Amino acid sequence: MRRIFWCVLLLSVALGLRAQTDIPILSQLELERAPAGQVSKYWVNLLSGSQSLPILVPVLVAKGVEDGPVVGLTAAIHGNELNGIPIIQEVFRQIDPASLKGTVVGVPGLNAVSLQLDVRRFIDEEDLNRNFPGKANGNNSQQYVYWAFDKIVRHFDYLVDLHTASFGRINSLYVRADLTDSTIARMAYWQDADIILQDRGMPSAGQVVAASRTMRAEAVLHGIPAITIEYGDPQVYQSDMTGRGVWGILNLLAGLGLTAGSPQAPPQPAIVCQRSYWIYTDAGGLLEVPVELRQRLQAGELIGLLRNPFGELITEYRAPEAGIVIGKSTNPNNMQGGRIIHLGILR
Repeated sequence: MRRIFWCVLLLSVALGLRAQTDIPILSQLELERAPAGQVSKYWVNLLSGSQSLPILVPVLVAKGVEDGPVVGLTAAIHGNELNGIPIIQEVFRQIDPASLKGTVVGVPGLNAVSLQLDVRRFIDEEDLNRNFPGKANGNNSQQYVYWAFDKIVRHFDYLVDLHTASFGRINSLYVRADLTDSTIARMAYWQDADIILQDRGMPSAGQVVAASRTMRAEAVLHGIPAITIEYGDPQVYQSDMTGRGVWGILNLLAGLGLTAGSPQAPPQPAIVCQRSYWIYTDAGGLLEVPVELRQRLQAGELIGLLRNPFGELITEYRAPEAGIVIGKSTNPNNMQGGRIIHLGILR
């Protein structure tokens, strides 16, 4: 029996490897070569690793039989932000390329290095989404984002970048978009979002890094309307986020004319915020955040309790102004300067 078990296991592994190695490897995305009326799978070679082997990014291409715009869906530019992966996979299971007017490109794992290492940041400890436009001859992160944009993203006519919260935090389902642009605003309002945040694409928390643009901001500078969607929590698959995410992407495809029908109004209208910011602690200790996601707050309302290791209260934190909880800390371990809540300020 053990011999049969090992034979079956080895056969399964071999078939899996065969399926992966049969996928073409491209030096860059070549949409004109993708066959119409079907979904194609590719590996795109971004650069090479320490063993002189290519670092490959998975790409799905659903090319319609009729010409139309190219909509790009990217997930996991941070290696711990996984909810976008099943959203892209399910979108490609549901769309019918034979009736598609245009092309949908899915990248379910843009940061291939950090995904394999099970970490958020890139191998040089940089945040890829703070390093655009990158440099062809720059450091690790700069070259990675430069070639990711050059080989993949620049081929899009529209971009939807899928994210989640990071370690120790949770998010509502919210959209970051420049609502002063009518096309981008429509892309945002087509989502089943809790909150839509007016945001031009600069980092939400200032960091000293090699550059300061997000991929979304870089896309917009290249004339590609783009939104960022935050789908819940890090390092997990959340079925409710998957379902709502798929609904929103399919609704966007209808709105942009790639699929039949008209875009639908979401089940609940999103709350629109004109700006937002994180509130931080000014002392270290064990933090409790007694508010819920999407909770409306009044100025002065309790948002945090900080205690020392003996359980004694150090300080209370209160909302500096009225707003809504977009995201919050879930990690009690709090060094001075830790995050409490992400507060959205309504229009």
